[in-house]
Amino acid sequence: MNLRQLACFVAIVEEGSFTRAARRVGITQPSLSQHVRSLEEELGGAVLERLPRGVALTPAGRTLLPEARAALRAVERGRRGARAALALEAGDLEIATVLSMAVGLLPRYIRLWHQRHPDVGIRLQEFRHRSLLEEAVEQGVADFAIGPLPLRTWEGPLEQVSWEEFVVVAPPGDPLASRRRVRLEELADREWVLYHADHGLAGVLEEVCRRAGFSPRGTVRTSQAEGAARLASAGIGPALVPDNIVLPGIEGSVLRLDPPLIREVAVYARTELSRTAAAFVEVLRSEDRKRPRGAVTIHL
Repeated sequence: MNLRQLACFVAIVEEGSFTRAARRVGITQPSLSQHVRSLEEELGGAVLERLPRGVALTPAGRTLLPEARAALRAVERGRRGARAALALEAGDLEIATVLSMAVGLLPRYIRLWHQRHPDVGIRLQEFRHRSLLEEAVEQGVADFAIGPLPLRTWEGPLEQVSWEEFVVVAPPGDPLASRRRVRLEELADREWVLYHADHGLAGVLEEVCRRAGFSPRGTVRTSQAEGAARLASAGIGPALVPDNIVLPGIEGSVLRLDPPLIREVAVYARTELSRTAAAFVEVLRSEDRKRPRGAVTIHL
């Protein structure tokens, strides 16, 4: 089994056609078919089934596909990492993260990165829930992840590098809007801006409200933290969001929680960090921030 065979196999699955796959890989269709036949002969069975319209995976093919993709990604990461090890001057760094951190936490660090390494690009892979983020990193989707601490025991490199604080955006005119701090239970009777069930912040909101003795109710759900802040500013109801996604000029009032609520931010990877990835982690460490006094950490 070699990388050329795996590349042909993945291309056929993703393109749904031998003809399109051959064009993508840059070889003739007979050559593509020969690579697949050689792969199947080595495995001792078929991985693809030709259909009148397209192709289908056999059980063996379904087992092979994620590993084949991971192998191809690993080779690409190795190629980029080797070039980066020679000189931190060009190329791309691929970072997997959750949606809220992509728009809230990371932009200022990416700005610092480009000031130090203007020729090294950043490619973000964004996920709605940290469980999806963890699975993607295990499959080799990115060089490393920046997100909440993993749910599972992580066997690769793992380091806590930062934290983020949650705040409540209260609608204009709310009786508590003039306050600087609020206890969450004081908002128990409000109609909240909620998150879709498959969004990571949905679990955060449910858990912190449960600890405060109530279950949040509301009629609007969103899949974006910045969207929740805007909906709150439009008068829909309070929204729980990371403070780093709240932009200046928002019409709602930003209320900090009493006690403060924070979430740890970690960097983790499937294998040892490349020189480029390690340099980005140094950027994350460069900001000396003091945690709020008496803060409660949420592990979700």
